[in-house]
Amino acid sequence: MSKELLVNATPPEMRVALREEGRTVEVFHERRGKESLVGNAYLARVHRVLPGMQAAFVSIGYERDAFLYVEDALPQELDLEAEDIEAPGEPDGATAGPARPRIDELVKEGQQLVVQVTKDPIAGKGPRVTANVSLPGRTLVYLPAAREIGVSRRITDEAERDRLRGLLERFESSGGFIARTAAQGAAPAELEADRAYLESLAAKIARRAEEGGAPALLHRELDLPLRVLRDLVTPDFEAIRVDDEVAAARLAEFASAIAPALASRIEVYRGDAPIFDRFGVEREIEAALSSRLPLPSGGSCVIHQTEALVAIDVNTGRFTGKEDLEETVFATNLEAVPEVARQIRLRDLGGLLVVDFIDMQDPEHRREVFERFERELARDRARTRVLQISDFGLIEITRQRSRNNLERVLTRPCPHCAGTGRARTDRTAALDLRRSLLRPPVLYAAGDRVRIRAPESLAEFLAAETGIVDEVKSRLKIEIEIVPDDSVAPGSFEILPG
Repeated sequence: MSKELLVNATPPEMRVALREEGRTVEVFHERRGKESLVGNAYLARVHRVLPGMQAAFVSIGYERDAFLYVEDALPQELDLEAEDIEAPGEPDGATAGPARPRIDELVKEGQQLVVQVTKDPIAGKGPRVTANVSLPGRTLVYLPAAREIGVSRRITDEAERDRLRGLLERFESSGGFIARTAAQGAAPAELEADRAYLESLAAKIARRAEEGGAPALLHRELDLPLRVLRDLVTPDFEAIRVDDEVAAARLAEFASAIAPALASRIEVYRGDAPIFDRFGVEREIEAALSSRLPLPSGGSCVIHQTEALVAIDVNTGRFTGKEDLEETVFATNLEAVPEVARQIRLRDLGGLLVVDFIDMQDPEHRREVFERFERELARDRARTRVLQISDFGLIEITRQRSRNNLERVLTRPCPHCAGTGRARTDRTAALDLRRSLLRPPVLYAAGDRVRIRAPESLAEFLAAETGIVDEVKSRLKIEIEIVPDDSVAPGSFEILPG
């Protein structure tokens, strides 16, 4: 599979696109003053303990307190069935039995403790933090408070897993280590260098915590391009294209230190068109902001985000097939599978997702669609859990969420419809206007002139449906002037004195 990284570096914003087989699958944004907090370590002060929620609010120096769940305050144990820690600060399954401690037994108000951000502020909520710090390097993740070792489950070769375990077991360390995907094939010296760097970083964080007072920043994560190079780029990447010479030089210097083989693949893009335009990324981002996604055959997918879940609906649309209905449905679902999986990554949809494939009667068709979907989702770095396709053709997915998705980063709720995507019809608005003018106490005296500012479509409706305006004029003995004005929100109006 061909892979490449595109870096668009500008002073107000840094953007990085990950492309596979010529199509964009992930996009990252980092804007000046809005940098991600994920991976940052802080000396925090416990602000409030909430036993009823088994959580605590802790101050890390921002306007909104961070949220610490009881699971994130417990000592960390590696879930060795899911050895795939790939994101800084994302615990790999801290486990607790039925008799786990309560949050008020673990932390007290006013207490100082070291925490690390695992989720950026999302949808008005403060950041989420964990007391179990994990420090990622190029080939290893170091967990100072753990003791076990693990190997990323993305490394499937058993001999390589055994080799890496053997190397990690020889480390003389008071913490735990996980070999990341990039550790595959790495020489012992590379792992040892990563170990030394990460243990030195952990010691520096501990010293700063002892010397400072809460709240205080103890460690800041790398900026976006360096972080993506460290965490995403593997030896099979063909190119890393950067449209800024200074940014390219920084990336090359960083690559030379952590993965020298990648340094030669970094190149400065010098094309006339902006780099995201040249490779079609802008067009793909724009399409990802639309709720309806067309499929090549004529079918479509509709993606709708709500507070509770993300609903993805697959439709046949204009595709009528060549055989019978079952074959048409099966072909549409198979075509939708890779595109739905790509859109989940591209839009960075998290939490609970429900995919409504078109209902199939043939059990073999259902099985094949599900298995292909699982294979496509396996490319995703984010932790996902997929349930079997239901009798109604639904597949439920939970997907790890650590940052705002593409829609929340690039858009805001419509100020006119408050994000519902709906506006009142002209008839509804006209009847509301009638009620407003006639509602007691009536504000107009006989002979008054009242001006109504309304969108052009509503003004045209009122001109055609003269009975509504004529009734009000007759009952109140007033004059009414309708002023078309498309600056007024759709489905609304303004009543002005004459």
